Amino acid sequence: MADTAVPLAPAPAGRSIRMILLGVMLAMLLGMLDNAIVGTAMPTIVGDLGGLDHMAWVVTAYTLLTAISTPVWGKLGDLFSRKPVFLTAIAVFMAGSLLSGAAWSMPALIGFRALQGLGAGGLMVGAFSIIGALVPPRERGRYQGMTAVVMAIGTIGGPLLGGVISDSLSWRWAFYINIPLGLLAFAWCAALLHLPATRRNVTIDYAGIASLAVAIGALVLAATWAGVQYAWVSAPILGLAALAAAALAVFVAAERRAADPVIPLHMFRSGNFTLACVLSLVTGVVMFAAVLYLPLFQQSVQGASASSSGLLLLPMMIPILVMAQVVGRVMSGTGRYKIFPVLGGLALTAGAAWLATVDAGTGRIATAAAMALLGAGLGLTMQLTAVIGQNSVQMADIGAASGTVTLFRTIGGSVGVAVFGALFTRALDGRTPATGPAYPAYLDAVAHGTGQIFLAVAAVTAAWFALSWLITEVPLRSGPPKPAPAPPEPAKTP
Repeated sequence: MADTAVPLAPAPAGRSIRMILLGVMLAMLLGMLDNAIVGTAMPTIVGDLGGLDHMAWVVTAYTLLTAISTPVWGKLGDLFSRKPVFLTAIAVFMAGSLLSGAAWSMPALIGFRALQGLGAGGLMVGAFSIIGALVPPRERGRYQGMTAVVMAIGTIGGPLLGGVISDSLSWRWAFYINIPLGLLAFAWCAALLHLPATRRNVTIDYAGIASLAVAIGALVLAATWAGVQYAWVSAPILGLAALAAAALAVFVAAERRAADPVIPLHMFRSGNFTLACVLSLVTGVVMFAAVLYLPLFQQSVQGASASSSGLLLLPMMIPILVMAQVVGRVMSGTGRYKIFPVLGGLALTAGAAWLATVDAGTGRIATAAAMALLGAGLGLTMQLTAVIGQNSVQMADIGAASGTVTLFRTIGGSVGVAVFGALFTRALDGRTPATGPAYPAYLDAVAHGTGQIFLAVAAVTAAWFALSWLITEVPLRSGPPKPAPAPPEPAKTP
């Protein structure tokens, strides 16, 4: 349906955009820090509240609601004004954080974490949508380094901050720490972020939202439980898979009839948009594998300190920052970008293949070099998923495109973790980190499991490398997108 207000604002100067985006990036950082901090504090939380058998749901509830709400927040930004939708997401996240910190039992904490995850779903997609509304794709590379910095701070700082909170403060501060940061982000965006209101005759796609929620929920739960709580071919997992497939079929049928579909299917007619979603899924697989299993290998096999687990990822995070800056400058200067996903796929495959060869005797230098290759590949590709996706759709679908691309990254991570967990568990095969003669066998098993995980990652990234050649280098928009035409005014009676 046509907008009755032009959804564009005069482009601020570069320094003004950076000032605006600082607040937007701070909100994005909230979501990235949270899981790492809470994960580090979980042993203390369980010791205080009990409920060890429900501990996994503290993470699952958050992840599930984040995944389900991400595309919905993106679409809401398209239908209504992006600024109030983004501020609402921050407010919901802070409310969930405050209540989680005050939780009196494990069931209460799980419920409040679900509320927190609901808000978190709007932080990342809201940030990408706002960047898409403020900055044309050709110029976006100049600012994507800020996103890479936020990612590095979240990945490295989360475990470190979680360790400090667990050692020096109450576990409740793992949640309360979000309140001052959230208030600062909320006030910053409320004061400095100026986006025009979009007034539309809105028809909410209830059928699409409900069926998508069921499909995503069933898929995430199947990925979370498979090989952990239930066997891969057990009735619960097969039932969830069947439910996800059925809900997806209902969702597609609903979107074809909806006036304002939550995920407009016409976006997938663009080959570049579809490839951006695939690339986002691949980066989710790689990031989750690296963040979860490389520190474990370094600590268990190479004797690294657990207290510095965030710093163990520095050999990967530094190349991400460097390459993100290089990609941004070249893309803004030339408007060309196809070479980067191709080179990124090559670097990711090389780094993953190298890590697939690790054993109990692999040294830290070799591991760091392989991680640097992996980081270079991520730096060449991660930020381009949003740029390519947004450049492939009209301005009216920027939020839906951002939400869909982000959703694919979440799905890639969730499914990847399930597969990796099964591979790692099979490699350990009942071995425990005992001392004495059995200990070398345990180290070999950890190394073998890590190698198997990155062999699977290498297969995924090699498939992406082959697909990356299909990207069409559509010129990046160097100015604000043209707004949808206003509806004609009714003829006046003489």
